[in-house]
Amino acid sequence: MHPKVSPLLSGTKVIPVLVIENADDAQPLAQCLVDNGLPVLEVTLRSHEALRAIEIIANQVQDAVIGVGSILSEMQLNAAQAAGGWFGVSPGVSEKLLQALKLHDWPFLPGASTLSEIMTLRESGFMEQKLFPANIVGGIPMLRAIAGPVSDVSFCPTGGISPDTADDYLVEDNVFAIGGSWIAPVDLIRAKDWHEIGRRARNAANLGTQWRAAV
Repeated sequence: MHPKVSPLLSGTKVIPVLVIENADDAQPLAQCLVDNGLPVLEVTLRSHEALRAIEIIANQVQDAVIGVGSILSEMQLNAAQAAGGWFGVSPGVSEKLLQALKLHDWPFLPGASTLSEIMTLRESGFMEQKLFPANIVGGIPMLRAIAGPVSDVSFCPTGGISPDTADDYLVEDNVFAIGGSWIAPVDLIRAKDWHEIGRRARNAANLGTQWRAAV
């Protein structure tokens, strides 16, 4: 059984998905998100500054739980761990990456978009997976359809989720968290609009609280 990601979340249900183009933005951005209730972050490897940004957050933002996203290869897997990542995330899994993951005792959230991919990952010990891109591959109807045949797999849907649909995902029994890029999109990071990002983070941190309180 591969190490799970969910124990690192400490009750956090929403993971901001971040593209950090300038490493100088890493500390204020991460601190803003942590201070406003979202300590678990996914910093994607979609920019040349990403690994440096991860190092800065790891060294300067004490309460941040750093996920490293968009991992496509073993080389990136090793670099993500070396930079200070707490866990890894991928959009999908190739055979080479899957073999590399089997050699690493590191929490990892592999991406899947079909039932066959979900079953393949399940057979490799991944009982927590990323459903991506969630809105394109079926979203909530997809999650409900696969809840029966693979009832022991839980998901972090990511891709196309908005504040208006987030609670609908979080109420599903096989969803342990969601990922979202709406909280800190690239344009707000470029503008260093920490006030607006903080507002969005506070709202996101409260998502799901009504139904959790009712359970």
